[in-house]
Amino acid sequence: MLDSKELISYTKELSIMFVEDHDDLRESTKEILKNFFHTVEAAHDGQEAIEKYKEIFAQTGRYYDIIISDIRMPRMNGVEFTKHIYSINPDQIIIILSAHDESVYLLELINLGIEQFLKKPIDYQELLRVLLNTSRKIQKQSNIHHEPPTTLVKLSNNMVYDRSTTSLTQDGENVYLTKYEIIFMQLLTSHIGKIFSNDDIVHAFVQNSEVLDAQNIRKLVSKLRKKIPEKSVESIYGIGYKFIAHPEL
Repeated sequence: MLDSKELISYTKELSIMFVEDHDDLRESTKEILKNFFHTVEAAHDGQEAIEKYKEIFAQTGRYYDIIISDIRMPRMNGVEFTKHIYSINPDQIIIILSAHDESVYLLELINLGIEQFLKKPIDYQELLRVLLNTSRKIQKQSNIHHEPPTTLVKLSNNMVYDRSTTSLTQDGENVYLTKYEIIFMQLLTSHIGKIFSNDDIVHAFVQNSEVLDAQNIRKLVSKLRKKIPEKSVESIYGIGYKFIAHPEL
């Protein structure tokens, strides 16, 4: 049986969308996926999925890491949906669910570059195994292209945050940061431009043996903005916060 802890180690930061017109199957699978992925979305058919696909990019600047889609759906089938997604993002990873009588579609989908096929009805152990292999691939590709984070983060022409010493300086003079502000700054500057949800922020404080109520995050942001350029921390309504750095040093 698949080791769920290993799967979570690869998927906990990833997002996934499940496209399926059968209501019960869609909702039950969505609930299973929530145990492993950071963000899980579901859509009834290809047309709704495309709308949600564009929506998440508009909100976060990122597409879903993985898409799982049925072939036979109303309004737009899986082949048409796949073509449309690849026209938007050629690098998108798509896993297709197919029944035994749908082989007529498979060759076309193979030529399009589908990541994997899974047979219906869904064998959830097999699904999780495929997701583990796919998530490993995503992490490997991410590590290849990942550049080590810089120690110094420039906030303005005269203000710099040093992640190695957790110090904030303006014109060479130290700007005092509280322990909570340092934890928050370390999180936000760990991935410049990444949106951190309230849950991410609360978890970061737990990892640092501190407690921060989600309701107090806004107060923390407000106090921090008085010490740094206000636009350095951007609020994404209903989603979370991200850090915007000044042009690189």
